Amino acid sequence: MFHFSLKFSPLYPYPVIMSSKSRKYSSQVVDGYERAPSRAMLYPVGFNKEDFSKPQVGIASTWSMVTPCNMHINQLADEAEKGVNASGGKGVIFNTITISDGISMGSEGMKYSLVSREVIADSIETVVGCQGFDGVVAIGGCDKNMPGCIIGLARLNRPGIFVYGGTIQPGQGHTDIVSVFEAVGQFANNTIDAIALENIEKTAIPGAGSCGGMYTANTMASAIEALGMSLPNSSAQNAISADKNNDCVRAGEAVLHLLDKDIKPNDIMTLKAFENAITVIITLGGSTNAVLHLIAMAHAAGVKLTLDDFTRIGKNVPVIADLKPSGKYMMSELVEIGGTLPLMKMLFDAGLLHGDCMTVTGKTMAENLKEVKPYADSQEIIKSLDNPIKVDSHLRILYGNLASEGSVAKITGKEGLSFKGSAKCFGREEEALAAILNDKIQAGDVIVIRYEGPVGGPGMREMLAPTSAVMGKGLGGKVALITDGRFSGGTHGFVVGHITPEAFKGGVLAVVEDGDEILIDAENNVLELIVEQSIIDKRLSNWTQPKPNYTKGVLAKFAKLAKSASEGAVTD
Repeated sequence: MFHFSLKFSPLYPYPVIMSSKSRKYSSQVVDGYERAPSRAMLYPVGFNKEDFSKPQVGIASTWSMVTPCNMHINQLADEAEKGVNASGGKGVIFNTITISDGISMGSEGMKYSLVSREVIADSIETVVGCQGFDGVVAIGGCDKNMPGCIIGLARLNRPGIFVYGGTIQPGQGHTDIVSVFEAVGQFANNTIDAIALENIEKTAIPGAGSCGGMYTANTMASAIEALGMSLPNSSAQNAISADKNNDCVRAGEAVLHLLDKDIKPNDIMTLKAFENAITVIITLGGSTNAVLHLIAMAHAAGVKLTLDDFTRIGKNVPVIADLKPSGKYMMSELVEIGGTLPLMKMLFDAGLLHGDCMTVTGKTMAENLKEVKPYADSQEIIKSLDNPIKVDSHLRILYGNLASEGSVAKITGKEGLSFKGSAKCFGREEEALAAILNDKIQAGDVIVIRYEGPVGGPGMREMLAPTSAVMGKGLGGKVALITDGRFSGGTHGFVVGHITPEAFKGGVLAVVEDGDEILIDAENNVLELIVEQSIIDKRLSNWTQPKPNYTKGVLAKFAKLAKSASEGAVTD
């Protein structure tokens, strides 16, 4: 597959490898007598003389024991290395960070979550750029790992592939992490006792893998597969399985093929490919976080993707997957019936996917789907296109005087399509959660949580704790919640996030007062404060920007650099 020419320097008897397209970067690091110090550093980490003539592939592992989502990824990285080495390359494993949304949710620590996406992207770019790797395999498990890996690959634009760490198994009684959050609200509502709460706490997370519903991790894994940046069905495999191990080996092999054919991430991540990703996540009922992350990933790839593209595509794409949080089933159950490939084949046959998009297999989407068999007639997870759960997208981009630059709602229709209520305002998530748990929120209220945006938080926290408490308190469908922060993929109910301009930057959200009437209209895509404009203008003229919560460190840096949520909250 690979062809190299050797010559010997008259000054130094070490073979000099003439660079080929597959060794574009590593040759600059290890070829020639003057690179002897570089080679000397590589011998003790496992290189031998022959390895210097091979393409080097960096394997970015997000392994960590801070979360079950990533606790197994070191083993997957080993499998990817085997695939690289067996195919004529030299794999080099390195680590980047992960954080746990589920653990930090509802605390000050959650402000670091979105920041970690940027740290992961920066660290992959840094290591690969410094070490001169010719290709990259990136393996992610938790929510921010995935867009972070893709952003890093797009910036580098060297042949690369993403591997999803895989989904977790259901806990006892078909539970998961969202079950635990909602159990907190049930306990506060005296509908379960302390023993029941502790039992759910102990049994809902049975082992390794990402959160089990169509939450952000499984949403982003599915989006990346539809984007063409992971192998077919990589997004629909159990974390601990022979299929996932084989997926990693095959990814290691595939990156060598990409090197040989000189197929790079930005050849794959075109506007059409992003449209495919949006289509698939809509059909799956995916997380609102996908809007933020796909815009950021497109930015890194040099593709212009906007909020309005989600509306444009969503008009013609139905929700057909009965998956948690608003549905019944988990990703592991979708795996059992064939995963995402039969869904994508169904969409392609209906003309909803672009078949001419290149993928990391070196083949087009249409070629990858050619031999895929349909789901069995007996399965109940994926509905037919002519009998959908919702006829158009659940991801609604709302505009209005509260969101002149846009906001994002996840409205499946089960909670209704519009809501009008009276504002109850809070300056941070913890205040709102306390009010919910202490029965300060009543039917008809619109909970307003502000100063949680990319700059105001900083970090744009997710709001799974208050939205789950609403559900646990039996208020689902009876109240709404709006914020300039984000929502977990596990959130369901009448919620609107990503409001821009954010409150800290002087958005109208900053001057909403208790008792103001707010309209959320997911049919006409409107988010409106029903207050006369002259009153809004007067309130804004009297408003003063709060002092920043952080003035040094990574959160302050993020606040200084981050664009608005409507622009993906990117930092470059």
